[in-house]
Amino acid sequence: MRLSHISLGALALAIATPALADPLPASTPAPDAAAVPAASTATDSGTPAAVATVDDPAPVPAAAAEGDTAPPPPVTFSGSATLVSDYRFRGISQTNKHFAMQGGLTATTSVGLYASVWGSSISDYVAATSHQELDLILGYKHTFKNGVTIDGGVLYYYYPGAIKGVNTDFVEPYLSVADTYGPATLKVTANYAPKQKAIWSGLPGRDKDDNFYLAGDLSVAVPKTPLAFTGHLGHTFGPSYLSIGKEYTDWALGMTATYKQFTAGISYVDTSKDLFSPSGKNISQSGVVFSIGVAF
Repeated sequence: MRLSHISLGALALAIATPALADPLPASTPAPDAAAVPAASTATDSGTPAAVATVDDPAPVPAAAAEGDTAPPPPVTFSGSATLVSDYRFRGISQTNKHFAMQGGLTATTSVGLYASVWGSSISDYVAATSHQELDLILGYKHTFKNGVTIDGGVLYYYYPGAIKGVNTDFVEPYLSVADTYGPATLKVTANYAPKQKAIWSGLPGRDKDDNFYLAGDLSVAVPKTPLAFTGHLGHTFGPSYLSIGKEYTDWALGMTATYKQFTAGISYVDTSKDLFSPSGKNISQSGVVFSIGVAF
């Protein structure tokens, strides 16, 4: 996510307005503060395996009888497609509070390395008239015997169709640590974008800026039901083009319902500051986001 240089005037106006400093109690969906199906994360499809039955089943091979199993395939593929009522990136609407289509594909190796591509429709103010965001991801994920999972890699934000000569694309390494406690999963994530022209804050005396984002996510599955509750709390440290002024906080509360490979979600999203799009909408204001997605 980024706001194009075309909207710098709106950003400067928002920063200079005293009403921006309006912190709210940080109650704490999920990724980028919207409780939507994780389109950019590989998920199991949930499709039941086909079962064949015969009157006289064939004898079980000796290897299988001894408990041997076939080794996992070297590479597995998964994907998702999602419709959201508003694409929120760290609490800020990327679609001027309109619907967005999103989808992703992931290739995962048996040793934990993975490569993903995820995309979403966006409004033209985000990145110099581009109407699409593509996230290219290369990472590594591993779960230890004690249940702790680490996930780290590099994310490249690409905005096709942006005005030539305007810097919009940028790189952001990330690292997360997650652990499960019964039906609850807690994850802490850190994203750091090193100094780049594409996320320049517009402040005089510099032509590059960096950005740091720290977030915590909690999901709690309701036993014996398809429901789960999610909470998110994040803070963006600037100043950069990804922050509202020097820094701001975003949070969300949500709920999801899953049936086989389908997931529906609803979340309440808000931030601690105000930011206005060129059309005059407050795109960081609180709102309710709906989603419906399918994993395959």
